[in-house]
Amino acid sequence: MAKKALITGITGQDGSYLAELLLGKGYEVHGIIRRASTFNTGRLEEIYQDPHQSGKRLFLHYGDLSDGSAMSRLVGKIAPDEIYNLAAQSHVRVSFDAAEYTADITATGTVRLLEAIRETGVKARFYQASSSEMFGLVQEVPQRENTPFYPRSPYGCAKVFSHWITVNYRESYGMHASSGILFNHESPRRGETFVTRKITRAVANIKTGLQKKLYLGNLDAKRDWGYAKEYVEAMWLMLQQPEPDDYVIATNETHSVREFLEHAFTCVGLKWEDYVDFDERYTRPAEVDLLIGDYSKAKQKLGWEPKTKFTELVKLMVEADLKKVSDKLAGKVKVMEQE
Repeated sequence: MAKKALITGITGQDGSYLAELLLGKGYEVHGIIRRASTFNTGRLEEIYQDPHQSGKRLFLHYGDLSDGSAMSRLVGKIAPDEIYNLAAQSHVRVSFDAAEYTADITATGTVRLLEAIRETGVKARFYQASSSEMFGLVQEVPQRENTPFYPRSPYGCAKVFSHWITVNYRESYGMHASSGILFNHESPRRGETFVTRKITRAVANIKTGLQKKLYLGNLDAKRDWGYAKEYVEAMWLMLQQPEPDDYVIATNETHSVREFLEHAFTCVGLKWEDYVDFDERYTRPAEVDLLIGDYSKAKQKLGWEPKTKFTELVKLMVEADLKKVSDKLAGKVKVMEQE
């Protein structure tokens, strides 16, 4: 009988890649999506178009982490073997403007889900999406599983709560609950408001004449950037272990936003200095200057390590956005010809 997995945040970057991974392993996958007046399942279209019809093993349910009773009903009804909690208000800059909402979904939402597992008695293994933003004003370089947290945003604070409440339920109730402390991970499916995707999308638009300028905030912030498609495999590996634990998932390399810009514009033969301007609206009230993770524990215990290098990641994102723009322009030409 196929294993069943429940994913919150399935319509996001990580959720879509995780769904594909699990379906490829023969799982029956259930995802929770929020009710919206527009379609928000674009990242899952490839699954439904799969010639092997893996979409027939993918089921979507309306729900929200703000609704504890709905979470309990769904967990009890589905009775999953594994639960991956990827849902969150995950934009760091936005969390300063929507601090209460971020706390309710990103922090308290985790409690609601853990309580749903406890109250229903479902024997599900639980994965919590922790974040490198918990380290914030870093107390150690590189950051490890035992590095003290010092969050610098409402998002970071909410993730610290979620991380520790997961540890608490693991120790209090004997749950198989693990946290992946994932450092920045990107892909062509990254949200368009996140800096990496904002850059690669702008590069494609500028190269094709659809955009003239790109406005950004702090270019000196350094991040440990990996490939999201590889990081979801680490999530799955954590829940296959006999004992639950917490793991840093990273590349142990750090690069500045400026470096990302340089590589992205170089991919299309342009100089970023000619197109990028500073806009203070994109700065944070409190900045995280440097993040770099030590993934040695994950390598030792999970057999996981990153494969895609920084320059390769930037290139694949730029090429994906160039293709999207080209396809869009080609579609417009066809429409004009028909008219």
